[in-house]
Amino acid sequence: MRSMKTLLASAAMALGLAGAAIAEETTKVGFIYVGPVGDGGWTYEHEQGRKAVVEHFGDKVETVYQESVPEGADAERAITQMALAGADLIFTTSFGYMDPTINVAAKFPDVKFEHATGYKQADNVSIYSARFYEGRAVQGYIAGKMTKSNIIGYIASFPIPEVIRGINSAYIHAKRVNPDVQFKIIWAYTWFDPAKEADAAKALIEQGADVVLQHTDSTAPQAAAQEAGNVITFGQASDMADYGPMPRVSSIIDNWAPYYIARTQAVMDGTWESVSTWDGIGAGMVGIGEISDAVPADVKAEAEALRDSLASGEYHAFTGPLNKQDGTPWLAAGETASDYGDNGLASMNFYVEGLEGEIPQ
Repeated sequence: MRSMKTLLASAAMALGLAGAAIAEETTKVGFIYVGPVGDGGWTYEHEQGRKAVVEHFGDKVETVYQESVPEGADAERAITQMALAGADLIFTTSFGYMDPTINVAAKFPDVKFEHATGYKQADNVSIYSARFYEGRAVQGYIAGKMTKSNIIGYIASFPIPEVIRGINSAYIHAKRVNPDVQFKIIWAYTWFDPAKEADAAKALIEQGADVVLQHTDSTAPQAAAQEAGNVITFGQASDMADYGPMPRVSSIIDNWAPYYIARTQAVMDGTWESVSTWDGIGAGMVGIGEISDAVPADVKAEAEALRDSLASGEYHAFTGPLNKQDGTPWLAAGETASDYGDNGLASMNFYVEGLEGEIPQ
């Protein structure tokens, strides 16, 4: 009898250890979002990336997320709570989460962190972003070709390098095909606030803009343009195709899924290390949404050719000659911008020549 009890105890222990091993094989992945998952733009696309992780790994992963987390102290609390809850890997998906991510990572050295669009790394913090400015080049080209008023409106979120790069890239490519074009920029100081975004779009339209670009995340500018009529827009972060073929004539689409899957796999394999990733159209992290039939066929073909040359690396969106706003030289003829350094794209804090107004401090 004692022998049978011993066998049963051993079997129970074996089953317990097997169950523990199975539990240990489950990787917990967390996501911190700045907007609601239904924003139709930035956060929506990150959420699609999370869902892709679930679909790819099945029961090997457990994912959790928290939406509409303000940047700052609230973010630090949310990230801390996620780490305390046992997350192995946490993606923090907004620029303003940079310092909170670094602070929390220092307290949880065994947790891996991935911060979107920032520039501060640590042994357990990677950074990743997309070359959205490549998509802005295509949008600027179409905008410059299609504007009739020669006034292009731009709804900007915050004066950080990512947003400034986008404004410059769109302006450069609009100006090259339409020397008479003028940009009017409204700083909304929000990533997602439909009321503010709608007000900004309406104000730009009232100032004569017949094209409105946005670096904010809701579809409110699309709705405002649709109501005004004869105003062209572009989807931001997601396709926003419900507003096609007019006013939305194309879009920038953020595709985070391959990166999220790869980085989760690295944690599972034990091969994760801190890296800096900055990919664009060529790598598939930035997509150009279908250009609608509202765009003339020749303009569409030229825009697609521009997209393809950016993807192949044959052409760089920031190719000289280009001056800074004050007229001082930036890039000589044929010279392309570097990613880093005093005048590099990663730290861009100036407008190019021809843009009006000042960048807020």
